Amino acid sequence: MKKAVIYAAAVTTMTIASLANAQSSVTLYGIVDTGVQYYNHAAGGGKVIGMPSLTGEVPSRFGFRGSEDLGGGLKALFNLEVGFAPSTGALNNGGRLFGRAANVGLSSNYGTLTLGRQLNMTYYAIIPADVIGPAIHSIASFDPYIPNARSDNAIGYMGKFDGLTVGATYSFGRDAAGPAGPAATNCAGQVAANFIACRQYTAMVAYNTALFGVAASYDVMRGGTGASAPLSSSNYTDTRNLVDAYVMLGPVKVGAGWLRRNTSAAVHAQSDIFFLGAEYFTAPYLVLDAQALRYINRGVANGNLFVARSTYLLSKRTSVYASLGYIMNSAKGNAPVAALGSVQTGANQLGLMAGIQHKF
Repeated sequence: MKKAVIYAAAVTTMTIASLANAQSSVTLYGIVDTGVQYYNHAAGGGKVIGMPSLTGEVPSRFGFRGSEDLGGGLKALFNLEVGFAPSTGALNNGGRLFGRAANVGLSSNYGTLTLGRQLNMTYYAIIPADVIGPAIHSIASFDPYIPNARSDNAIGYMGKFDGLTVGATYSFGRDAAGPAGPAATNCAGQVAANFIACRQYTAMVAYNTALFGVAASYDVMRGGTGASAPLSSSNYTDTRNLVDAYVMLGPVKVGAGWLRRNTSAAVHAQSDIFFLGAEYFTAPYLVLDAQALRYINRGVANGNLFVARSTYLLSKRTSVYASLGYIMNSAKGNAPVAALGSVQTGANQLGLMAGIQHKF
């Protein structure tokens, strides 16, 4: 008995020492970004002047990111992220506290495995080549899903091996937010009687160097009973294929890409988005961005969007910016120039925004 007690005490001491030596950290981070926007030809007629509720140069958010070194190259990690509207203080992403991210996982030399709500591979594939990003005037005018490419109830993997990156996600129920929020589709899934309802899987392969990068992704959503149209059945799918690339030409970054979307529902629909843009660091504190986008919705409507933006860095954390967008809709087109904005069908639209951003 005495030997057993001594052995147990020794094991406990070594365990406590091991835990004490484990290195862990938690980081609070965020971005507060807002300003004043203007656009004409609103759906109700006239013009809109005010503060946007969703995004400026990027959407506002704050979050907690943490990791613990478990030894042997293995780490535990988590990420909790909140999206909010500085104009009102309201939560975005369907009103959920951690609507942007809520996941936990393990990381090693073989890659990172995460469980929970997380960004999927469509988002990771487009970000390096899309110089404008998830801004007030952006690709979101034609496809609001792109800057909101997240999946609930998801298993994710990403591995980086020198310049090669591979990743995939699989969601058991891709959207539990209801119809609220941008690109929300009310498809929670995880139904016992229908295994494939609201499933989603995405995959990506990318190669990046200091001078250039290329990426491709594949994204398939399934519908479910009661989900937003047109994916009201688990037999219906919404598929996006993305190919893009960027190249560095001194202080200029040029990015281009093609996104093909196929919706197989009661009525089949197909659309394409082409984009080409450049980002120029004209001085240590000034960045100029420009992008042109072409949208083709087969048999329905077409559109062209032109975006120009300037950003002046007041410090490493604070910047001011001005963005201009002009969208040209075909006769049946109704794509707004501003994220979550509105437009009269068939009207061209001018959008402006001046704002300030602070990172912490």
